[in-house]
Amino acid sequence: MVVTFTRSLEKEYQRTRSLTPPKPKERLETLQKVKEADFYTGITFIPVLPFISDSAEQIEEMVKTAKEFGADYVFVGALTLYGIGKELYYKTLEKHFPELLSKYKQLFRILNQPSKEYRLRLEKKAKEFCGKYGIRYKIW
Repeated sequence: MVVTFTRSLEKEYQRTRSLTPPKPKERLETLQKVKEADFYTGITFIPVLPFISDSAEQIEEMVKTAKEFGADYVFVGALTLYGIGKELYYKTLEKHFPELLSKYKQLFRILNQPSKEYRLRLEKKAKEFCGKYGIRYKIW
């Protein structure tokens, strides 16, 4: 059995959420307990928010923390924006990060996701840090 947890430690991201999910530390402690019960565990960093949670430092911190709490793997995924969700997300950006709205409109002008180059850079960062901390990138 595989158990995957989502993780977001960034206060900037959390302040945009209307729901109150479990606190990051509670998720990590639960992951640790599940791992101690001999489950194969991992953490997804999805969605990674362009210009908000995609810096090398943030990706490294995610991978390092995953390793510290015993995760077997991590993987990252870029934000995707479709239909009404895109409109609602842009409204959230206007409210919380107005300086980023034009960057997002440029990044998502054609597709429902960032460019392939952006996604490959994001994956490359994650793979590099997984190598550094000795943790698998992706489930298998």
